[in-house]
Amino acid sequence: MIDIKPAHRTEGVREYYFSIKNKEMARLNAERESRGEDRIINLGIGSPNGMPPLPAIEKLVATAPLPGQHAYQNYTGNPELRAAFAAWYKRYYGVMLDPAVEIQPLVGSKEGILLTSLAFLNAGDRVLVPDPGYPTYSSASRLVEAEIVTYDLTEENGWLPDFEALEASDPDSIKLMWVNYPNMPTGAKPTVELYERIVAFAMKHNILVVNDNPYSFILNDVPLSILSIEGARECCLELNSLSKAHNMAGWRIGMIAGDSSLIAEVLKVKSQMDSGMFKPLQMAAVEALSAGPEWFEALNAEYRRRRAAAEAVFDRLGVRYDKGSAGLFVWGRISEDNPLIQGYATEKSLGERLSDRLLYDAGVFMAPGIVFGRNGRDYIRTSLCADVPTLEKALEKIEALCR
Repeated sequence: MIDIKPAHRTEGVREYYFSIKNKEMARLNAERESRGEDRIINLGIGSPNGMPPLPAIEKLVATAPLPGQHAYQNYTGNPELRAAFAAWYKRYYGVMLDPAVEIQPLVGSKEGILLTSLAFLNAGDRVLVPDPGYPTYSSASRLVEAEIVTYDLTEENGWLPDFEALEASDPDSIKLMWVNYPNMPTGAKPTVELYERIVAFAMKHNILVVNDNPYSFILNDVPLSILSIEGARECCLELNSLSKAHNMAGWRIGMIAGDSSLIAEVLKVKSQMDSGMFKPLQMAAVEALSAGPEWFEALNAEYRRRRAAAEAVFDRLGVRYDKGSAGLFVWGRISEDNPLIQGYATEKSLGERLSDRLLYDAGVFMAPGIVFGRNGRDYIRTSLCADVPTLEKALEKIEALCR
């Protein structure tokens, strides 16, 4: 075989952690099944397992067989979908958006992270990335050869940015800042005051802020958009998605919103990359976005039940967590004297040691906090994307391990 060298930009990027872990668990499951053992209970990733709103499914089924649905679609998304996103923002966030020029539908908001990086970052540009934070912020920055500058989020500071530290870190050299509240992985909630400080910081130092906002309806009574803050249109973009709040992760339907000049730059890149979203998916998304408050009430009633079951798991593990956090995960701190990790893989972080012990000895997988940055090294994250019986089964397995 000829010697084909990969692009230099990929040298700092490896396969996504959860992709690697899923392959490992597939191998372990095959071994477990051959021994007649249960499959691994995967509490690692935030892929909702509930059903989407029924009208969305019905619209998809009704429109897919119709003539004219299967051609290339408009790069900017169908007008009906953009109007539905605008109505959703007005109804739940109190934000007025011009659907013609201030909203760009996406193939999931994850796509928007790379598109935004391609649209605004040059090689060597400096990017503020939260630690802990969603790993894709860093990997997208590396792929466009930007310079990553991490900013610390700590439990002592409520997992909020330390603005004094940011002011002391040469902020005038920063081009773009990634923000994510309700925060993944910690579950810290946003406030108006937080968003006001972020906008003021961005305006002072000429920084483009991108707020990643997919968890705003999950166990969070007051959904907030950074675009509701005065002056935010001048310096902010916001990503959002139907994946979490509408149980539609596999549908890959998201959006980015902001000033028309910024959206035009994102579209410039996106229009080179795909040829629009399947029209029946867009029509189904219109139905999903019209869901009323009763949809979110029922969704969160189920997540509250799951949250209680997940907290029981963490209580048994001796892991400390914030009962008031939001989002699809529970994030917990591990003490060094936790009996499950004594003498176990001592060269690894506390989170890795507990995660490995649970996976290999109990058949339960939770994500180690180090995946999300060095500030997560003493933490572990469990997902609420499993039903209560599954979480109770995980607790049984952990009880057996503890005994």
